[in-house]
Amino acid sequence: MKERLLSVAQVAERLGTTERFPRRLIAERRITFVKVGRHVRIPESAVSGFIASNTVQPFTARPNTLRRVA
Repeated sequence: MKERLLSVAQVAERLGTTERFPRRLIAERRITFVKVGRHVRIPESAVSGFIASNTVQPFTARPNTLRRVA
């Protein structure tokens, strides 16, 4: 299996956050990671999976179903 491993900085850039956020995900064990010596790397598939599992789809209601009754 040849999967690209990303550094914390690369993951932060992909998520549009600071490096602190991916480090917190790692500390809380909310994302898969690999330790290579003293370095921490995150598989690209883990980042894609994290994004997919936290994506909220928009709610599309039919025009007449959300009327409030006074």
